[in-house]
Amino acid sequence: MWPMYLKAFIIGGLFCAIAQVFIDKTKLTPARILVAYVCIGVVLTVIGLYEPLVKFAGAGATVPIIGFGYTLGKGVLKGISENGLLGAFTGGVMASAGGIAAAVFFGYMIALIFKPKAK
Repeated sequence: MWPMYLKAFIIGGLFCAIAQVFIDKTKLTPARILVAYVCIGVVLTVIGLYEPLVKFAGAGATVPIIGFGYTLGKGVLKGISENGLLGAFTGGVMASAGGIAAAVFFGYMIALIFKPKAK
């Protein structure tokens, strides 16, 4: 079990370290880096390079923001196989709908419980 945790920690940490280097050494904003990570996740999934990384690192490859791109890419591939060209537009949304709905719901619940602090 520990080797699995170690692989997830190393791969997830490597993604974060690369992003931090981009933040520190370039003029890219964190938002642009996040968008790039999502796009990279989609592209690597579609061309078949991200799946072996997911099998190797597990949560270390699926939990970071690049994993969201992986989920979108997998959904698009599934959507295309089931619905043709229309699936290219609906598959990613269908695959990630549960996670997005949970984020909205829990974010709303936390907003109800806690009061925001003015900066």
